[in-house]
Amino acid sequence: MKVYLSVLKLRLGMGMQYRTAALAGVATQFFWGFIMIMVFEAFYEHASSTPPISLKELTQYIWLQQAFLVFVMMWFRDNELFDLITSGNIAYELCRPNGLYGFWYAKLLAQRLSSAILRCFPILIIAYFLPAPYNLEFPHSISAFLLFVSSLFLGLFLLVAISMFLYISVFITLSPMGSLLVFGVLSEFFAGLVIPVPLMPDWLQNIANLLPFRWTADFPFRVYSGNIPEHEAAIGLLVQTAYLFVLIWLGRKALNGVLKKVVVQGG
Repeated sequence: MKVYLSVLKLRLGMGMQYRTAALAGVATQFFWGFIMIMVFEAFYEHASSTPPISLKELTQYIWLQQAFLVFVMMWFRDNELFDLITSGNIAYELCRPNGLYGFWYAKLLAQRLSSAILRCFPILIIAYFLPAPYNLEFPHSISAFLLFVSSLFLGLFLLVAISMFLYISVFITLSPMGSLLVFGVLSEFFAGLVIPVPLMPDWLQNIANLLPFRWTADFPFRVYSGNIPEHEAAIGLLVQTAYLFVLIWLGRKALNGVLKKVVVQGG
């Protein structure tokens, strides 16, 4: 465990150095956030029935999505790991005296944490001071805020566990972009990053509720906005935890399986 904590600490320090890239990301996410809010505002003005999530709740949802984008976005990737797998340099990783799954998990977790720390605070602070109805508001209670924080980090751990399957799949496909496209499209859509899950048709919501993706983004953001009541949020934390343990167990099994069959070529 000390090894993985050391990797997490070192990678956090490395990631915190990319401040200029983070500032560029903040500007882009603000621009994109305003576009999404205005699009949904126009949609709500012409809605023939009352949507299952209010415009104010949706505004909170969008700003949180932009602030914590690297927590919930599958497209945020580690090209170094892709190169290790496809070039055969994975042989160096196999010489390490620690488990490969835990080592990679800690590395990927640190990358997302460092990037989020640099980006989230400027977005959150400015969004709080925007004029209504475009501003971000505090949760209605301390308990709702604590449930949000817990669900947000459980969602992060869950997304990293899901992303591990992306890297494991490259051992088989040898196509990082192909694997990324499949995982990226599936996770982004069913996590509610394209259309919030409450606005999907019922049959799509049923599919989204069965998959782990919505628990990484849609669930914590709706807990914050109050669209999901606190008693349901507490149950949701248990569901997130169950998904996390199952996916980590399956990920370890899958990685051990592909490593038994991996062929490293080169001189």
